[in-house]
Amino acid sequence: MPEIRVTPLGAGQDVGRSCILVSIAGKNVMLDCGMHMGFSDDRRFPDFSYITRSGRLTDFLDCVIISHFHLDHCGALPYFSEMVGYDGPIYMTQPTQAICPILLEDYRKIAVDKKGEANFFTSQMIKDCMKKVVAVHLHQTVQVDDELEIKAYYAGHVLGAAMFQIKVGSESVVYTGDYNMTPDRHLGAAWIDKCRPNLLITESTYATTIRDSKRCRERDFLKKVLIPVFALGRAQELCILLETFWERMDLKAPIYFSTGLTEKANHYYKLFIPWTNQKIRKTFVQRNMFEFKHIKAFDRAFADSPGPMVCSGAAGGGREFHQAQARLQGRVCYPGDAACWPVTTDLPKVGREREEHGRKAPGFLSAVMGVRPEWACAKTTEPASPGSAVGLEGKGPPSRVQVQVIMPGYCVQGTVGHKILSGQRKLEMEGRQVLEVKMQVEYMSFSAHADAKGIMQLVGQAEPENVLLVHGEAKKMEFLKQKIEQEFRVNCYMPANGETVTLPTSPSIPVGISLGLLKREMAQGLLPDAKRPRLLHGTLIMKDSNFRLVSSEQALKELGLAEHQLRFTCRVHLHDTRKEQEMAMRVYSHLKSVLKDHCVQHLPDGSVTVESILVQAAAHSEDPGTKVLLVSWTYQDEELGSYLTSLLKKGLPQAS
Repeated sequence: MPEIRVTPLGAGQDVGRSCILVSIAGKNVMLDCGMHMGFSDDRRFPDFSYITRSGRLTDFLDCVIISHFHLDHCGALPYFSEMVGYDGPIYMTQPTQAICPILLEDYRKIAVDKKGEANFFTSQMIKDCMKKVVAVHLHQTVQVDDELEIKAYYAGHVLGAAMFQIKVGSESVVYTGDYNMTPDRHLGAAWIDKCRPNLLITESTYATTIRDSKRCRERDFLKKVLIPVFALGRAQELCILLETFWERMDLKAPIYFSTGLTEKANHYYKLFIPWTNQKIRKTFVQRNMFEFKHIKAFDRAFADSPGPMVCSGAAGGGREFHQAQARLQGRVCYPGDAACWPVTTDLPKVGREREEHGRKAPGFLSAVMGVRPEWACAKTTEPASPGSAVGLEGKGPPSRVQVQVIMPGYCVQGTVGHKILSGQRKLEMEGRQVLEVKMQVEYMSFSAHADAKGIMQLVGQAEPENVLLVHGEAKKMEFLKQKIEQEFRVNCYMPANGETVTLPTSPSIPVGISLGLLKREMAQGLLPDAKRPRLLHGTLIMKDSNFRLVSSEQALKELGLAEHQLRFTCRVHLHDTRKEQEMAMRVYSHLKSVLKDHCVQHLPDGSVTVESILVQAAAHSEDPGTKVLLVSWTYQDEELGSYLTSLLKKGLPQAS
């Protein structure tokens, strides 16, 4: 019996290191190839030995699909293709293809150039890996081979993020990657058609969370100065929010971000406008929203300027900040990946404060744009975009300014961000340096993941036969699993890493129905009902591996054949010593009394007819005391013919 097998190599009851192995109708597909930011050893990459323990990976895998550019979904790709050894096709959207190598190179610099790690992929390996990429357009059906096809759907989340449908014959799987069912300031909501796959594999990061109003969160955010935005994409979202607020409030204080990864990625955000939401596409001719007026690149000379200042580093950049660190004393700055501590206060008030120090004083740096979330009073780590982010606070904040960290999104278990949110007040950093968390820490979700309501919405939209949860925490997944099974009456699975789920599938054959046949059915007053199956009588024609159901008249005409009548005959043996003519008369009388709504006739030759059904009496060749009733009918009257046969087998009533 056909089946679909799914094995998470990563993101099984865990967030990070997304990598799902799917076997469908003899085809093997790997969905995402991410790394885990909570580990710095071999555990950061998926265990690829589950794919095959002997032979080349390329011989076993038909293709690899990458859903988007965040490193927990693509960070292991060069390692997998160039070091483990995979030479097959890698499918992703064009924005993902453009931004992915930027993040991979930035991650390589941190691991190799900064931390001195060995056995790591090189810059050339990243380039060689990207040569294997095949770009996919939204809603484009791509034939991987003669049987396997894939199709991308808009996922929101970040620029270029896509959900993928994998289809082989009549069997299909939909993989969501990360998605967002709520539109934001620069991206639209995820969308998929009612594709009814055999299996929907969905992320469940916020499996038990229902977010409050986006406007309320934005209002609270605009009372602050700095937020560590550790995922690329959220940097652009909050930049647009700040830019809009600055224009509406006519604020003059500048906003700075470090030149680096965010600036490089922002270049592609300007190019791929069709992937953004309707508002940005509509106003693109007048103004590109990613060309910011109030947000500028940081200059290290600002470190010695008076006035309030909030600094942020972008992933992969921040070199100027590192150089400026040495000139600052009394700051919460530490060596390593990123030294970040934000200062929060009322924005308009700090704007006025800046005016008191002169217009040349630096103002606000928006947020840590796209870094790893080891933060609070030190650094931060996020699976999306690693890099060096440095925040500099002037020469000590005024006494009325409150020092605070706002965590705007999900922090993976094992990272400093997760420890701080869990209430840990002392952190052991690299080099065994212990840092004490003295700032207030607040969580305010600006994450681009779907919440529980959004996940349920997508399941209802796609109408899958089965659901499988990945990219979430086990306890929260269990709650969502029960909700899905109760509401949608489908099986829901949540395998751990290395655990295989096997789903038997019932193969279905699509059949086209001719317009003439449908019109004939409609003429009988039978209206179509999607929830109730209907029985249609027609002739099945197969041509070029396609099936069509047409009327018999149309089939004869198309095939150039003459009509032949096919009748089914059944023999009924009855013990009766009378002659055949008398036997036929008894049959006629019995059927006439029972089938009052049907036309029952006794013909001159002694046979009996009921509609198109013919009943004839004959002598038994070996037993004179037994008569044989021959009951024959056309396929149109099969139901009535079967009923008559069973009725006659019960015997005839005794003659009075």
